[in-house]
Amino acid sequence: MLRVMTAEADPTAATVVLPVGVRDLSPRDLPACTWSGSATHLRHVERELARAARGEVDYLAVCTPADLPVAIGGVDYRVSEGAGTLWQLAVLPALRSCGLGTLLVRAAEQRIRGRGLRRAELAVEEDNPRARALYERLGYVAYGRAPDAWDEEGPDGSIRRHETMCVLMRRDL
Repeated sequence: MLRVMTAEADPTAATVVLPVGVRDLSPRDLPACTWSGSATHLRHVERELARAARGEVDYLAVCTPADLPVAIGGVDYRVSEGAGTLWQLAVLPALRSCGLGTLLVRAAEQRIRGRGLRRAELAVEEDNPRARALYERLGYVAYGRAPDAWDEEGPDGSIRRHETMCVLMRRDL
């Protein structure tokens, strides 16, 4: 269930509760996922969906009753021996802190267990303490650091390289 609440001080405030479900992300979902990243990012997600069709990864979507993705993310089974690696986790910004990230991570962990694996891993950027706090609440423990980099498309269509340092985290399932 997705619960969205507005400020109590507002006399027009309301609480909205919607059921959500988790399913495989499909190419037809990509136009509704522009909130998750640039056009370059969505082209990368599209390539990952081809890997999902081959069984190399799972790519999940948390969807509203209208079947619109509000959280997406993948599990790669080829990164680390004996583990599923969660990556590209994203929640629609307006719906963060509503439990969708937790639901997405738990669904990904279920997929990992379904493959007979007993460990989940992920990398979180050091400058993203909010995401790291979520993963720690879910039982993930830091075990190292590693650099990461990718290309990002700017609003003018230019491509720039994004480089960062990540904290590596894992959880036994």
